[in-house]
Amino acid sequence: MTSLNEPAESQLASRESKDSLGSRQAVFGRLTDQRLDRAYRLAATVLDGGPEAQDAVHDAAVQAWLRWASLRDQDRFDSWFDRIVVNECRDRLRHNTTANRRIVDLAPEPLPDPDDRTGQIDALRRAIRTLSADHRIVIALRFLEDLPVDEIATRTGVRAGTVKSRIHYALRQLRAAYEAAERSGGSDR
Repeated sequence: MTSLNEPAESQLASRESKDSLGSRQAVFGRLTDQRLDRAYRLAATVLDGGPEAQDAVHDAAVQAWLRWASLRDQDRFDSWFDRIVVNECRDRLRHNTTANRRIVDLAPEPLPDPDDRTGQIDALRRAIRTLSADHRIVIALRFLEDLPVDEIATRTGVRAGTVKSRIHYALRQLRAAYEAAERSGGSDR
């Protein structure tokens, strides 16, 4: 025997489910909106800007939505979302083959203006492009996001000592690449 309240109960359950989904969407939307600009800046630094960085952040947001249930504490959203963005950037860098990388223009560059810092900035960008994915990520988190080593370790899923080592070797590699660019006339201090 069926109850007269059965349709009303199923409608109530359906409405509660929709309300739950709606509140979930609202919370997720609020948290991601607060984080998207910083996430794009991080991805742009790691991936050398452009549409690839936009795609990485978009894919990270989709993954975050699909994994929303795994976030135990909403106060940790920034670290959790950054880790997804970092992993997406790392995957994209690792899957980039040398055939897909930008073709370097071998035409001679004009001599830099001593008062113009764009030569220095270009040399730094070229030097950053030489870093491995893991080194780019820790440099971006440390110097772009201004995060402490322990927080970088949390967001990348590696130990603090590994983060320190990666920062050290990345800075050494950046310094060598930058100095080589200066010696070849690519920038002027």
